[in-house]
Amino acid sequence: MKVLSVASECAPLVKTGGLADVAGALPGALDAEGVEMRTLLPGYPVAMAALKSAKTVMEDPDLFGGPARVLAGKAAGLSLYVLDAPHLYDRPGAIYHGADGQDWPDNALRFAALGWTAARIGSAGAGKWRPSVLHVHDWQAALAPLYLRQMPGGDKVGALLTIHNIAFQGLAPAGDLHALRLPESGFTASGYEYWGQISTLKAGIVWADKVSTVSPTYARELMTPEFGMGLDGLLRSRGADFSGILNGVDTDVWNPATDTAIKHPYKTPRGKARAKAALRREFGLPDAPGPLTVLVSRLTQQKGLDMLLEALPVLLHRGGQLALLGSGDPALESAYRELAAREPGVAVHIGYDEAMAHRLIAGGNAILVPSRFEPCGLTQMYGLRYGTLPVVALTGGLADTVIPANPAALGAEAATGLQVYPVTTDALAQALSRLADLFALPEVWARMQKNAMAQDVSWRRSAVDYAALYQEIAHRA
Repeated sequence: MKVLSVASECAPLVKTGGLADVAGALPGALDAEGVEMRTLLPGYPVAMAALKSAKTVMEDPDLFGGPARVLAGKAAGLSLYVLDAPHLYDRPGAIYHGADGQDWPDNALRFAALGWTAARIGSAGAGKWRPSVLHVHDWQAALAPLYLRQMPGGDKVGALLTIHNIAFQGLAPAGDLHALRLPESGFTASGYEYWGQISTLKAGIVWADKVSTVSPTYARELMTPEFGMGLDGLLRSRGADFSGILNGVDTDVWNPATDTAIKHPYKTPRGKARAKAALRREFGLPDAPGPLTVLVSRLTQQKGLDMLLEALPVLLHRGGQLALLGSGDPALESAYRELAAREPGVAVHIGYDEAMAHRLIAGGNAILVPSRFEPCGLTQMYGLRYGTLPVVALTGGLADTVIPANPAALGAEAATGLQVYPVTTDALAQALSRLADLFALPEVWARMQKNAMAQDVSWRRSAVDYAALYQEIAHRA
């Protein structure tokens, strides 16, 4: 089974969020299922620099405004196709926006080019390699299934769209229809039209053979008006062709027994004490009787961090602490800095540092993920892996990965963390108080840590599910 994964980012080469982690992990996970996956990635400077022993396998004299070619090669252990289109991707700044923080005005064209090239590879192959299935990720690649159906032989290739976050739909003005090489017949309510605009994500939902998202609970949520962002009816109409497959994590990279980012690796919860002491030293936190909680996140309201500001005093009054790593909303950044300045039990590092994230998760007693919505979430799974008990909102993949410490789960010795429901400041404060209660019970806490570290958070089961979807699509195509 040959599958082309099409993504706008891919770890460890280029990453802004969980999409990159998924795109980077899937090829290795699927290899065990007999799936040969190659990844098509835009030719950002960092991707071009990383590519080794590349050869040209496709050329395009006019790809949305300039010449382009597809280079085949390897980087970071991945088999890659890199779309070398300097007029679209060779520019300073981040991959989606410039140094001023504003989105590139031609983002619709930049990522339409990615989808168009994916469709060409599906239709005609790249060199001697041709996929049976295109697996396209989020709005940036979502036009590929539509383009594929327009090309000779495209009907023989299956297409799977995975929605990582429906809040980002890739909207473009209706006037861009011809520039994006879209058929006018598709600009309808049953096609890619969305409130008078073009929705590239909607195009993918309509034209892909199957649609998936990154957790079973998020799939159910997306079929409701509250979470579906206006696409809930369309997703309901896909019926059995829409499903949720839980993300996994790279258990080699995230392994407390071999983690090179921490000074004292450990195999059991008992070994966490030295990592916790080192974390307190690094963040300038004093000893305290309560749990040391950690947070590694974008600082946004979606992540519930405005609620946490209001709920945190409950934990601090119980001797708990918070060490935070993240950046985002300037108002939230300032609020957390101000909190750290007046509270000795709070330490804040604004920014992002991958090694520091490992040290935080290794040294913390609990990790906080109070998101208002969360398609899957990875940090709570990192926490489970390291015996750092997650405190999560009851939403999306957070609900699917954490067994709450209710009386039944504690009685069965199965609990792995705490869940917050409803997702409100009061409920979060109650959960933080409950966290302090459990931390004061050493035997119960140790049992929960062991349960957490025993959870299978790898890609093993999800890879089986994806391989089965590919088989269905290839058979139907």
